[in-house]
Amino acid sequence: MTAHRASADGPDSVVDGVVRFAPLQSLWLSGMLAGALIGGALTFSWPALLLFVVSTATVLLFGHSLGSHRKLIHDSFQCPLWLEHVLVYLGVLVGLSGPLGLLRQHELRDYAQRQPGCHPYLRHGGGFWRDCWWQLHCRLVLAHAPQIAIEPRIAQDRFYRFLESSFMAQQIPWAILFYLCGGWGFVWWGVCARVSAGVLGHWLIGYFAHNHGAMHFKVAGAAVQGRNIRFTSLLTMGECWHNNHHAYPGSARLGLFPGEWDPGWWALLLLQRMGLVSGLRLPADLPARPQLQLLDSAAPQASSRPSR
Repeated sequence: MTAHRASADGPDSVVDGVVRFAPLQSLWLSGMLAGALIGGALTFSWPALLLFVVSTATVLLFGHSLGSHRKLIHDSFQCPLWLEHVLVYLGVLVGLSGPLGLLRQHELRDYAQRQPGCHPYLRHGGGFWRDCWWQLHCRLVLAHAPQIAIEPRIAQDRFYRFLESSFMAQQIPWAILFYLCGGWGFVWWGVCARVSAGVLGHWLIGYFAHNHGAMHFKVAGAAVQGRNIRFTSLLTMGECWHNNHHAYPGSARLGLFPGEWDPGWWALLLLQRMGLVSGLRLPADLPARPQLQLLDSAAPQASSRPSR
């Protein structure tokens, strides 16, 4: 992506709005949490816990970080369409939403946070518990919402449209497989606990990454500054370097400074060596941003292209 997908008549388009309860969204998460807490507690086993860890790490790394975020949303690397579809499918298994819905929500937030001001819902600015309720159980209805124009390559992709219409049902085949392999314990831990961890973790990191944490950069004139949450780098597959991401949203590498571990970047380098990905974009490959201010003397470590 070289151009923004969102457009509006003025900055007020992301200010005026009402937060409303979203019954289906709330029921989805509540049901998964109930299965994880009640079913998981009654059927705990070490194999079930291992399934939870492996399946959660897989969908977060290859699905959410690489497929949904770095590829579908930011197009920060190139790969065959079949691999893109696999990665995005794994991203859907996180349980947040369908790929098109996730992209639209991201573009709206990205646009809003670059404005001088935006609704507290869009900047995680309502306080911890209110933001928890808003993000997990509600939706924002803007009075004059920006237009989100998704390029035809994505918007008209039949596979993505299928995933969009059936993203909740995509958990069913895995639930059946896990049941056949290990009974209900594998279902509670391999599906319900995994989805609960993905959805809750996504909100929690989003809250802290817009309110607390270190900053290398400042984007002048933006309503929201991203923050880096260092101690979660492995748990988030590198997605916690949100201040770096606000500075260079099109970069395939998120951990730019010494000691900033980025498992998503490591995975991309491995896939590159296997000949499956190419064109990894880094800060030096992106257009200059006059509004970007460096707050410390360190220089990004990913300023040149990786070796082929």
